[in-house]
Amino acid sequence: MNRMTLDLWVGIFVAIGLAALLFLALKVGNLASASSGETYVLKASFDNIGGLKVRAPVKSAGVVVGRVSNISLDLERYEAVVTMNIGNQYQFPRDTFAKIRTSGLLGEQYIGLAVGGDEQMYKPGDSVKKTESAMVLEDLVGQFLFSKASEGNDKASGN
Repeated sequence: MNRMTLDLWVGIFVAIGLAALLFLALKVGNLASASSGETYVLKASFDNIGGLKVRAPVKSAGVVVGRVSNISLDLERYEAVVTMNIGNQYQFPRDTFAKIRTSGLLGEQYIGLAVGGDEQMYKPGDSVKKTESAMVLEDLVGQFLFSKASEGNDKASGN
């Protein structure tokens, strides 16, 4: 094998390796999974979205049924408005809950749809009325410490 042929093969393998790395980077960043199917829009308002990001998954029963497409602030009610693109093959009843969940203890946040039993389904552009905001770890620790401090004060005062 002469030097030019060897250089050609090395170049081909390097190009394949770079393409594989690019593919993996896009997969990890949720950018390669652009939905090719038709979708419809649902919106939901939350008091606190925690670390929810655009392109976060929307799941129902653990199955990804859509993605978060936009997050904005409603300046009248000071709530976060989350816009979701849901696959057309998935229809949800009007009493479905939208809850912000976390994968694992410190994992990514996603929206979980807890399906209700209503016979009427959401239509494109509708807003999910029943929502549950994100649990913020700092708030939970603060509440725990505050309750422990108040217990200590109660014992010290004799109550």
